Order: sequence, then structure tokens, then C-alpha cells
Amino acid sequence: MKYTTEIVVDVPREEFIKKMDDPENMKHWQQGLIGYEQLSTNPGQEGARMSLSYKMGKREMNLVETIIKRNLPDELYMTYDTKGVHNIQKNYFKEEGDKTRWVSETEFQFSGFGMKLMAFFMPGAFKKQSLKYMQDYKAFAEKGESVLNS
Repeated sequence: MKYTTEIVVDVPREEFIKKMDDPENMKHWQQGLIGYEQLSTNPGQEGARMSLSYKMGKREMNLVETIIKRNLPDELYMTYDTKGVHNIQKNYFKEEGDKTRWVSETEFQFSGFGMKLMAFFMPGAFKKQSLKYMQDYKAFAEKGESVLNS
């Protein structure tokens, strides 16, 4: 399953990247994030891995993020892996005056039967969640609003 989402954030690209590149800021725009742990000695660089833990409703989910391509301020590619799911995320950051256009190409590959069923019957749920993270990042970057306060 593949889809593209995009949003314009009213901050200059340099500021956008600085806020996004700090893992301490993830808790302010990734609803449900419980914590993260760097698994590599080269955090933030190509090949670096990080463990992420989320609580979504009553479910806890652990993912491993791997940075595949880091060509900032223009692009950043990552993969996210958890049981039965491989997610490829290609992010592009375009300067538009004092604003930044964030375009995200997402691909989900499912190996588990349950996840394949969910993707088949509820493909919009995945895109909706991606867009929610983008909107929450926009609120954080522009106004300092945190999902921790909601």
C-alpha cells in the first residue's frame, strides 16, 4: 500500500529541520509515543537505528527506525519495522519563501495476515494517521503546541 501526504508549515526550512531532527521533540508531535532508545553509536546518521515505543489505545507497539538516506535539508528516508509490517518513509522538504512544504511518500508492506486484512479493509486509517502526525508537527513547529497537553 502506497500513498503520499503533504503539508505546508509556516516556518523556514532551517528551523523546520532543526526541530524535526531533535528526537526529544518527537513526544510533542507523535501522539502515543512512550519513549525511544538509540540503538546505534551514530544517531541521526545513515544506517542509524532507534527503537520507538507507542501506546495506541490499549495496545503497545514497538518499532525499529532505520535511517536509509539523510540528505538534509532536502530529504530524509527511513524504514520502520515491527512484527508483520515494514514501512518505508520518504520525506522531502521544499523551501517556499519562509515556509516549508513537507511531502511524505509512504509505503507499507505487510507479511502478517491480520495486518494485510486491516490494510485491505481500512487503507484510509493509515493515511489518516500519517496526516495527523504531520498536522501535529505543524502545530508544534509553528505555535509550540504539544500533543502532551491534549
